[in-house]
Amino acid sequence: MSHQIVREEASRRNILKAVAAASVGMAAAGAAQARTAEPAGPGNTTGDRLTTKDGTVLSYKDWGTGPAVVFSHGYPLSSDAWEDQMFFLQQNGYRVIAHDRRGFGRSSQPGKGYDYDTFADDLAQLVEALDLHKATFVGHSMGGGEVARYIARHGEKRVAKVAFVSSVTPFLLKTATNPTGAPKEVFDGFRAAVQANRSQWNLDVTMPYYSFNRPGAKVSEGLRQNYWRQGQATGILAAYQALAAFSETDFRDDLRKITVPALVVHGSDDQIVPLEISGNLTAKLVPHAKLAVYEGGSHGLLHVDKDRLNADLLAFLRSRSF
Repeated sequence: MSHQIVREEASRRNILKAVAAASVGMAAAGAAQARTAEPAGPGNTTGDRLTTKDGTVLSYKDWGTGPAVVFSHGYPLSSDAWEDQMFFLQQNGYRVIAHDRRGFGRSSQPGKGYDYDTFADDLAQLVEALDLHKATFVGHSMGGGEVARYIARHGEKRVAKVAFVSSVTPFLLKTATNPTGAPKEVFDGFRAAVQANRSQWNLDVTMPYYSFNRPGAKVSEGLRQNYWRQGQATGILAAYQALAAFSETDFRDDLRKITVPALVVHGSDDQIVPLEISGNLTAKLVPHAKLAVYEGGSHGLLHVDKDRLNADLLAFLRSRSF
């Protein structure tokens, strides 16, 4: 074997060793990064994730500095639904926080816990982990119930104000004590749609959700697709079981426990959660509430009426009293 061949063979072996060493180093770095990507344990946060006491990992956003505003999203969406309000309020000097409810968005999808007591306790763990004080809690649709149950279970020691936007409160289901509610058959139909073709239902429901089905409405395919995207990211267990949670949970006593200033915003043309059985009643049950009705407004006020809603939220945050 010539000296040239020997040198080439030695060089080849050195290159292979270097590649192998680099691969091991990269693998170790990747493993370390993977380990730090998840929270260390219950109640701890890492980056934008919190592990709850039952091991569920919640994804959340935390932007800006200043007084804290905590957002709870609607069904079947995620914290992305609040992007217009979060961006606006951050630009106006507020710290904005929103999480993906368990089973929704980027959070993990456990096999249990799709009830309002658990949702409220998850929210409380996030608020405590971030050590928030004098925060304003804002809930849209299903998220309104989450805010109400949070206060009922955990009190107002960290709460300055609350706002309910197109909220499912106080009680959607028709019962002997709630004769104006919707019949159970309505929600049974929703569950059947989830099982039959959830993807199509998530697309179809956007028409009444944004009142795009009204004569002369300007339909935004972008909004429809964004709703569909968020809805499909939600797990099937959450999509199915949350329907019972938000339709069959009675928040009337929860609302009566709210003593801080409250803003109730609702659209007069809300086809998903009609004003008459929700916003009007919520404003009457909360002791210090102001009702703002958006004439012709849909359930999707966060986007269709974002400029007005943003201005109303900012005014509410800045106000000392009503």
